[in-house]
Amino acid sequence: MNKPYVYVTRKLPEELLTRFKGNLDLHMWESETEPVPPEVLKQELEKADGVLTTLTDQVDDQLLDHSSHLKVVANMAVGFDNIDVDSAEKRNVIVTNTPDVLTDTTADLAFTLLTAAARRVVEAAEYVKEGRWGKWSPFLLAGSDVHHKKLGIVGMGRIGEAVAKRAKGFEMDVAYYNRTRKIEAEEEIGVRYESFDNLIESSDFVMCLVPLTKETTKLFNKEVFKKMKHSSIFINVSRGATVDEDDLYAALQSGEIKGAGLDVFENEPISSSHPLLSLKQVVCLPHIGSASIDTREAMITLCLENLSNVLSGKEAVTPVN
Repeated sequence: MNKPYVYVTRKLPEELLTRFKGNLDLHMWESETEPVPPEVLKQELEKADGVLTTLTDQVDDQLLDHSSHLKVVANMAVGFDNIDVDSAEKRNVIVTNTPDVLTDTTADLAFTLLTAAARRVVEAAEYVKEGRWGKWSPFLLAGSDVHHKKLGIVGMGRIGEAVAKRAKGFEMDVAYYNRTRKIEAEEEIGVRYESFDNLIESSDFVMCLVPLTKETTKLFNKEVFKKMKHSSIFINVSRGATVDEDDLYAALQSGEIKGAGLDVFENEPISSSHPLLSLKQVVCLPHIGSASIDTREAMITLCLENLSNVLSGKEAVTPVN
């Protein structure tokens, strides 16, 4: 009996694949850094029973229309806005993601980004490297306090709750806005629900953790930034398209808000000439929210488990649809 044909869109460590080779016929793109070309992905999916994708791989209706053998798409991310889930469902293709295993790691990065932006850590490190550290002065690279300040979290999913727990360790006042209230989180963590406008207007730090949907695309725009405190700092660890980057740049340049910490961008990777990179009050990272070795290995393993399960007639571990 032939093993199911599975295509992996990035080069992954062989040692993580070994235990799955007994029941999966695994084929892999040759590069870890370069994305698989669309034409190659199309050719592979014409014969594949399953595919392991990353968030840069677009699996749309047209591609699915040429994937008659496909039974499962295992996306190596929590988000799945790169997959046309409705089209997959119409074709009885299971879509899976990797929740939970990256929650704490991403929350660590989100809070790191918050503190780095607040205390001007990157700017200060460059200041030393450039040999500019001369005499001491009272307000040399003075930043914003994090402790006892108000953090407003927009999008209270697993990562939002994990960030809130970390913020409580800094004795922050934590509020959140979400489509639905999380009463259990309010009781367990000690956070409170607020309206979107009240949260935006009163928070010292505003963190975006919403999934990318039609409703959240460019959720943070000129009107929203105008409502924020002039001393506030904006953090985005969700998806770049939830923010109007032109409006964010204008708000930062004019002093409508004080700073920003960004791990995601509308078009990735961003150009080194991107306007946001010219602002010293902005910390920009290359989408590394879940990028610890332990977590990335766990994400890959979970994807392979989903593929193996579905293609052997079992239930997916973490199905989206």
